[in-house]
Amino acid sequence: MAEVAKAYPINLSVDYPDKKMNRITTFLRLLTAIPILIIFGLIAGGMFRIATGELVFIPTVLMLLFLQKYPRWWFDWNLALTKFGTRVWAYLALLRDEYPSTDDERLYHIEIPYPKAEEELHRWLPLVKWLLAVPHYIVLSLLAVAALVAVIIAWFAILFTGRYPKALFDFVEGVFRWGLRVVAYAFLLATDRYPPFRLSA
Repeated sequence: MAEVAKAYPINLSVDYPDKKMNRITTFLRLLTAIPILIIFGLIAGGMFRIATGELVFIPTVLMLLFLQKYPRWWFDWNLALTKFGTRVWAYLALLRDEYPSTDDERLYHIEIPYPKAEEELHRWLPLVKWLLAVPHYIVLSLLAVAALVAVIIAWFAILFTGRYPKALFDFVEGVFRWGLRVVAYAFLLATDRYPPFRLSA
């Protein structure tokens, strides 16, 4: 019961814009995002891999399976790429006006602690985590459609009022949070705790 009561170790939050958003860059968001999408695509290994990124996944599975180790630099690469990708997708979702930085994380708060592989990660679980997460994929695919609708509504709201409606912002941020937890569990292999089915922190 204590395990259930503990807060989930992986979290994400984006600072809500406290001023009017730029209507011009909002209107042209798909165009203004092209340069950073190209950069992210080159780093992530091409357009086919943009959805999950060029994570060090298979080598990490083998390392955990045979040596029960997760090299820190592999984790740091996975974490940095995940954070960068989150900033790019959050920019596309209109959550922030600021152009996605390749290294500045001030407006985005992503918590994924480095796991102690021998103590915290079961050596056989990485072989099936991606499969165990199937219920999340199904729910997240539905939530992604709802989030896209929310972003389109927010796009119009920003053009007319200069503000991202807080309820829509919270919902889209929640979908990002949920997705990050699933990625961290199934592909970053940062935790063995099954992700919760919730949008909230």
